[in-house]
Amino acid sequence: MTSSRGVLIRFFRNFMLVLLDENLPHRLRLLIPGHDVRTVDYQGWKSLSNGELLQAAEDAGFSVMVTADKGMHCQQNLSGKKIALVVLSTPKREIVVARAALIVAAVNAATPGSFAVVDIGQ
Repeated sequence: MTSSRGVLIRFFRNFMLVLLDENLPHRLRLLIPGHDVRTVDYQGWKSLSNGELLQAAEDAGFSVMVTADKGMHCQQNLSGKKIALVVLSTPKREIVVARAALIVAAVNAATPGSFAVVDIGQ
């Protein structure tokens, strides 16, 4: 029998603060369960460059950033970073929503400083 304390400990161990880049549909935040998912717009960070955005997200305690900016991983060095980067193959709303399970799996698998490309189609 699992105690409620044990369930809470497991929940919070896996709980992450996730940032969605401005190029993704806001609805995606509702499709990533078990995490606090916020948008760049909500955070007030739309004017930041990619490097500034990653640093602000890491400083604010975000564990993962999800984007469709394919150039971001080439522009940023994640070694020594606490934030992980998940890059989607497209920002198209209908595809992102239809393939949300793949995105959730990538977010859940993210580790500090990791980088993953998720091919959800074009």
